[in-house]
Amino acid sequence: MDDLARRFGVSASTVRRDLQHLSDTKAVRRTYGGAILAAPSAETTLDQRLAVNGPEKQAIARAALALITDGETLILDAGSTVTAFGRLLLDRRLRIITNNLALLPLLARAPEIDLVVLGGSVRTTSMGTVGPLAVEALRRMTADRAVMSADGVVAGRGLCEASLDQVALKSAMIAQAQDTVVLADAGKLGRAEQRAWAPLPPRWTLVTDAAASQDQRQHLAADGASLVVADTLR
Repeated sequence: MDDLARRFGVSASTVRRDLQHLSDTKAVRRTYGGAILAAPSAETTLDQRLAVNGPEKQAIARAALALITDGETLILDAGSTVTAFGRLLLDRRLRIITNNLALLPLLARAPEIDLVVLGGSVRTTSMGTVGPLAVEALRRMTADRAVMSADGVVAGRGLCEASLDQVALKSAMIAQAQDTVVLADAGKLGRAEQRAWAPLPPRWTLVTDAAASQDQRQHLAADGASLVVADTLR
């Protein structure tokens, strides 16, 4: 602890507080007198994620619908909560650009949806495409909103994911959209278990559920988030 304080020119109490924050977000594992980097968590499959916090994800998806206007162009990310959201769009008049393979059988049959699919390498865990082909295609299009998922959402750091390919595409999605909407249940707020990050724009919207702590809400609002809290009782 004292070595870290001397190295960074801060007090031991500052080091202790910062290490505790990193430990709480699972970025490090505390040891006697210091900390070590935490190993990244094993990535779960899309089916496994769909089974976790189902009511919360459905509520978040419903709340996000109020942000969408017919005639808009949307970029839809892969991920379980975005998949739940996409399933609610079948009767809307929209242009949708997506790498979300799980949504294609549904969106392709929706009569009022103009569907654009991003090609590339397939990540079977998330059922989404990634890689240079997807990024290059996306650079030729713009959208009103990018609707994003994440393994974790951390104030000051952005969206956390398992691979650099994922965050490269997420960053391109954010860059090509006028507005960014992140759909994340309370369990993902402050979660930093993976090592790849996509920074968020100065102003963005977070749709989450009522279990999000006041502390997390304040941190994220200070980081530019406009919060929409979904009603899970519906």
